[in-house]
Amino acid sequence: MNLAKYIDHTILKPDISKAEVLQVCKEAREYGFFSVCVNPYFVKTVADALEGSDVKVTSVIGFPLGANTPEIKALETKKAIEDGANEIDMVINVSALKDKDYDYVLKDIKAVVEALEGKAILKVILETCLLTDEEKIKGCELSKAAGAHFVKTSTGFSTGGATVEDIALMRKTVGPEMGVKASGGVRDAEGAKAVIEAGATRIGASSSIKIVTGGRADSDY
Repeated sequence: MNLAKYIDHTILKPDISKAEVLQVCKEAREYGFFSVCVNPYFVKTVADALEGSDVKVTSVIGFPLGANTPEIKALETKKAIEDGANEIDMVINVSALKDKDYDYVLKDIKAVVEALEGKAILKVILETCLLTDEEKIKGCELSKAAGAHFVKTSTGFSTGGATVEDIALMRKTVGPEMGVKASGGVRDAEGAKAVIEAGATRIGASSSIKIVTGGRADSDY
């Protein structure tokens, strides 16, 4: 199993430098990771650094709380794509989901889908550690109905990350046609293989090198 091709090599901490981001891009080229995932500020830097490679560029949107309005998330998305993003990882509006304001959640995701204009892949971050199983299922269903391409477990900035149980539940809910991304808490090859076996088709990690070389990281992102 080529674990590298499952991994979005991720660097999202607020105090990172351009030099650190460029190092992550270098690592992504060297190890053959699927993409580099960064905050919008660094998208153009990453796109330039990865030019000529097959490593994709992922930008987070509405990150990390998901509480921006649909209009702002759409604008963020358009700018990220303009700067070179191939994939968009947006945070769902957790409050609206928990309030059962499903029309708003659907509108929120659709705004980003429309902003893609078919130019990028959309992953919807549910922040599963804050949700009941019922809410996780509903979040998956709404993401699918809105036209998203993936559902994703976590930002890595809340109270927990991906679990095998959540990945299995998400895969069961969305069926075989959508992607499922495990993010947060995957720190070694054993953990990576476990979430893949449960149904994950992508992994978000900062400990990517340790995952593919047999080591183990102590923290996420």
